[in-house]
Amino acid sequence: MTTKLNLLDYDRHGLRDLFAELGEKPYRAEQVMKWIYHRHVTEFAQMTDVGKALREKLEAVAEIVPPKILFEKQAADATHKWLLGMDGGNAVETVFIPESNRGTLCVSSQIGCGLNCRFCSTGTQGFNRNLATAEIVGQVFVAARHLGNVPHRQRKLTNVVMMGMGEPLLNFDNVVRAMSVMRDDLGFGLANKRVTLSTAGLVPMIDRLGEVADVSLAVSLHAPNDELRTQLVPLNKKYPIDELIAACQRYAARRPRTSITFEYTMLRGVNDRPEHARQLIKLMRRLPSKVNLIPFNTFAGTVFERSDEATIRAFQKILLDAGVLTTVRRTRGDDIDAACGQLKGQVLDRTRRQAEFRRRLEEGARHVA
Repeated sequence: MTTKLNLLDYDRHGLRDLFAELGEKPYRAEQVMKWIYHRHVTEFAQMTDVGKALREKLEAVAEIVPPKILFEKQAADATHKWLLGMDGGNAVETVFIPESNRGTLCVSSQIGCGLNCRFCSTGTQGFNRNLATAEIVGQVFVAARHLGNVPHRQRKLTNVVMMGMGEPLLNFDNVVRAMSVMRDDLGFGLANKRVTLSTAGLVPMIDRLGEVADVSLAVSLHAPNDELRTQLVPLNKKYPIDELIAACQRYAARRPRTSITFEYTMLRGVNDRPEHARQLIKLMRRLPSKVNLIPFNTFAGTVFERSDEATIRAFQKILLDAGVLTTVRRTRGDDIDAACGQLKGQVLDRTRRQAEFRRRLEEGARHVA
């Protein structure tokens, strides 16, 4: 049986090319995009302004299939989490965070993550594979349909952050194509600055991203010096802080009036001392930037603890007094494990990291006993 093409895999350019290959006028692609992303229609028969012959042609070769919802739950603060099935027992988590002036969707780019940052729950799950464009776009589709989101009219979904499971720049082509759909007026219609890609710091791919996509950039920094950052974010050994900051400078230079967000998870007694704040100030003075302090969200088996509120606020004050724009992320959805660093999903691990993490947990339990 021939596998049908999932139209969620295509951005506008790809869809126009596909329609041309089918012997149709390329503008028909734009009609279909409106049905998919503005009306959340997945059946060609319901696309009433598309000719019957074309609908039948599409029915034969294509389909519109978002991920299957395996589970969903809403937190006390109205944060909404979906567990979305992918294939072969794999699943990813997607989280919507409503606020008074915006609605932010946190989207995954991989099943698991291969980077093994020590303070991240996702990293303990290991890694299976990259998500297809349709699986990334499909997460936004599921949320938009649930919210009744209509671009340019009833906009409840205002921001997308590629901060879910995985390292987006390790799935570059699929992520860039998906972000194109997010930003397209015939897609989800989000402004460029309202689509944010978060990376642990793949320097060559930051440069490549700057060449092809105009989106906001966030960098998972978490430490102000190489020795500490290498302990927390092993990728730093390959791309140390000076190289990372230089790549961010180049990215910012392409976009006047744009600043880079640096994410900094606050870990008790690890990276939260005044000297760390002063080191961070020196880095931030090298480019247009802001710092987002993230209270650590605990998970089973972690050795880290969250910095207390007084320490976080004192750290923030040192930065603010030095002229560094600094915010503290409010923890959302932690009662349903939807907070930053807690996303896990279901990963058929190809790296054996899950097994190693479970072994260490069991050894720790035996020592306690």
